Amino acid sequence: MKSLGKKASGPRLEKMQASPLWSGSGFRNIYPIDPALRDPSATMPSLRDFLCGGERRAPSAPLPADNPLDAWRKPAQSGLRATWLGHSTVLIEIDGLRLLTDPVWGPRASPTRLAGPKRFQPVPIKLKQLPPLDLVLVSHDHYDHLDYPTIRELAKTDTPFVTALGVGAHLEAFGVRSERITELDWWESYHHPDSDLTVTATPSQHFSGRGLKDRNATLWSSLSIRSARHSVFFSGDTGLSGQFAEIRERMGPFDLVMLEVGAHHPAWGDIHLGPDNALKTLDLLGGGAFLPVHWGTFNLAMHAWDAPAESLLASGEKENVRLMMPRLGQAMEPAHAERAHPWWREVDSVAAPAAPSEPEADAPLPKSMPWPLD
Repeated sequence: MKSLGKKASGPRLEKMQASPLWSGSGFRNIYPIDPALRDPSATMPSLRDFLCGGERRAPSAPLPADNPLDAWRKPAQSGLRATWLGHSTVLIEIDGLRLLTDPVWGPRASPTRLAGPKRFQPVPIKLKQLPPLDLVLVSHDHYDHLDYPTIRELAKTDTPFVTALGVGAHLEAFGVRSERITELDWWESYHHPDSDLTVTATPSQHFSGRGLKDRNATLWSSLSIRSARHSVFFSGDTGLSGQFAEIRERMGPFDLVMLEVGAHHPAWGDIHLGPDNALKTLDLLGGGAFLPVHWGTFNLAMHAWDAPAESLLASGEKENVRLMMPRLGQAMEPAHAERAHPWWREVDSVAAPAAPSEPEADAPLPKSMPWPLD
C-alpha cells in the first residue's frame, strides 16, 4: 500500500542513527514524563468503542466555513496572519511568505479511503486553489498530519518541505524530489533562501508510525518559525513537558502559538495535550495569541467533537488568554484578533443523532493502523 510510505536507508538512516534521540531501534522521548499525565486506571478504547461508543462524536451538520481566497489576495496588515483550514492544517502568512503546516486534504486519516476516521467536511478550499507556497512543514508521519493524496498533489509544485528526521523517506515515496526536502533533528534549523525566515525543529513528546512494524522509526517535532519581525510556534502533536520552558528560553517569545487540543484521552494523556494541558503549555512558552488546532475535523478519541473548544472558551476567559477561535477558512491576524466567539454552537443547537450500535460491516479498520490513531 503506497500510503504506508517507505523506510529510511543509506545516508538518511545514518543521520537518524547519529541523533541523540535514537535509541538503537527507533526514536524516543528523552524528557522525564510526569506519571500523572496518564491515568493508570484508564484502559485503551476497543475498536468497537471507537467505532460505536461516545456521544456527539461528530457534528450534526456541516460546520460554518469561510472562503479565504479574497482575504489572501490582500497582504496582512500586521505582517502575520493565520488561516485554520481544519485539524492541524494552517496557512501562515509571515512577512510576505506563505507556509502550510501538516497539510491534509484527504477524506480520511487512514492508509485507505475505505475505512478509518472520516473528516467531518471538506477543507474550505480545494488544494489546487491554494496560492503559491514558500514552504510546507510536516511535524511527523501520522496519517492526520502526513496525507498521501495531499502530498502527491503538492509534489507537483516546486515548494520545499521541512520535516523531522526520517519523514523525508515517506515524502520521496509520495513523489517529492529529494532536493526539496530538509529533515531536521531537534534544535536544527532551516534558513529559507532569499529571506530572513528560519524554521527550527523543537522538542515534542509523542510517537510516530504508519503501520504495525514502524513504531518510532521516524522523529516527531514541534516547530519554531521566526522572521525579523514575527515568531510563531506550532506544536505538532505532543504531551505536556518541561521542554516547552526550554523552547521559550531559546526561541521565544512568540506572537502566535498553535497548540493541539483534540484527540485527548486519559489512557494516552502523556502524548496529547487536551485543553487543560494546552493552557499549561502556553504558559510555559511565555504566552502569545493562542490558536488551538487538532480538533473539529476528525474523530480520533472518545470525547464530543466540540468538547475541546467549549473547555478552552470557558478556561481561556477565566485565565485571560488571548484565544483565537476562527471559523474554518477565516484568515485572522493575532495583532487584530477579536474576542473568541463560539461559532460551533450554530451547528449543534440540538444533540447529534446517537451513534449506530454496530460498525459498518464492509469498512473495518485496517490491521496496519497504529493505536492510538495519531
